[in-house]
Amino acid sequence: MTGDELPDDAELTDAQRFQLAVSSIRDYAIYMLDINGNVTTWNNGAERFKGYTEEEILGTHFSRFYTEEDRQAGIPARALRIALTEGKFEDEGWRVRKDGSRFWASVVIDPITKKNGELIGFAKITRDVTEKQQAATALAQANAALFQSQKMEALGKLTGGVAHDFNNLLAVASSGMDVLLAQHPELQGSRTLDSMRRAISRGASLTQQLLSFARQQPLQSEEHDLNALINDFESVLRRAGNSSIQFKIQIDSNTLPVNIDAARFETALLNLVVNACQAMPEGGHLAISTNRIRLKEKAVNNLPAGLYAEVRVSDTGIGMTPDVAARAFEPFFTTKAPGDGTGLGLSQVYGFITQSGGEVVIVSEAGIGSSFSVYLPAVESNAARERNEGRLDIETVLIVDDQLDLLEVTAELFRTLGYEALTATSGAEALAVLERTPIDILFSDVVMPNSISGVELARLTREQYPDTKIILASGYPLPGLSATQGGVAGFSFLNKPYQLSDLAKTLRSKA
Repeated sequence: MTGDELPDDAELTDAQRFQLAVSSIRDYAIYMLDINGNVTTWNNGAERFKGYTEEEILGTHFSRFYTEEDRQAGIPARALRIALTEGKFEDEGWRVRKDGSRFWASVVIDPITKKNGELIGFAKITRDVTEKQQAATALAQANAALFQSQKMEALGKLTGGVAHDFNNLLAVASSGMDVLLAQHPELQGSRTLDSMRRAISRGASLTQQLLSFARQQPLQSEEHDLNALINDFESVLRRAGNSSIQFKIQIDSNTLPVNIDAARFETALLNLVVNACQAMPEGGHLAISTNRIRLKEKAVNNLPAGLYAEVRVSDTGIGMTPDVAARAFEPFFTTKAPGDGTGLGLSQVYGFITQSGGEVVIVSEAGIGSSFSVYLPAVESNAARERNEGRLDIETVLIVDDQLDLLEVTAELFRTLGYEALTATSGAEALAVLERTPIDILFSDVVMPNSISGVELARLTREQYPDTKIILASGYPLPGLSATQGGVAGFSFLNKPYQLSDLAKTLRSKA
């Protein structure tokens, strides 16, 4: 028998049989650690999950499988400490493969001791449960969306009924005043009756807002270009702020035709702008942007798949905690001081947009700011539909850069090349766009200090959306990026500044 040959089964010891079985398992990563956490054995499942061969990993510390955040928090050492003191450590969390991609792992660590209790190492078993975690997350999101939808529907029915009954009471009061003045002309001009008339008028305005939230207000919907509506209304929107707020409007270069009640849309947009301005008492940045976007099925709550006009109002204000954001559209809910607001502004926006067949989504973080995205079904005229019939192969590119000026210029450059361009200012925002919108090309800056890097974004995109073409760009040379970002191997790369011809050549490449 040569050194490379295994003995017959009859010649194997129990220990050899056990080691052979462990090494052959591919559905679990099973390996041993010494008392300091260095890897001493490695099976086929570990190599399949993590991407390292036995030669690469033996003798290295197991903390390399953890994310940078977990390592800085001391979680690997904590896991061994708990395993030793409690007899076992069990947990789930993100782990990192050799190529930098992540997977959701279920981990068990057991201490190994001699008969006298002396610690000689640890046994570690890891399972890849990414699909299970994604399914659980999707189920939780679906349940939350269903609960929110049912809650808002119930609130709509309640407020609609209250508004209807209140309108009847106001009608009695208003008609009674008219009868009283007809019978007693000398009361004309009475300050008391004038105050009563103003109170009835304010009550009527209040019920109209409630009816708007309840989606029971009659709409006069016609086809309008949202970009034109916003441009015509820009002067009014700017006056809602003050000199301490930097106001910016970024309009999509294409027309955005929708069926909408123009007057009520302007009111809704003004409500969002006023809300954003009030969230920035010390000043800040307010931006309004529009996009033509194609959504996946139920990517935004329960909206069907299709073409939509997106209007986004973003601010750098005080932001909202998750519990406040969850209630933001409820009528009469407000975080403002008594007397500073009725709590009906956002509920009116929500009611009008959903009645128009759209949806409103809040993304907010306390201390960072808020973003309200309004989605309305886009319509196409016969002429536009005929033009687009020959453009079914038009591709959508997502451009990611934290430099806003460069982001806008790059988007316009892609549009001149015939692409449909969407933008994102961070990796997290880009992942949200990828989740809800079919993207053909991801074009991302590499270094984004306040976000995950472009390389990490590219790896996550490659893992989750393998059909998406990926192009990375940076002003840093490749050797420097390899040292700081882990390299861009496997992705198309452009050095900034690049020429139009370089971009076109890269877009034609197959990488």
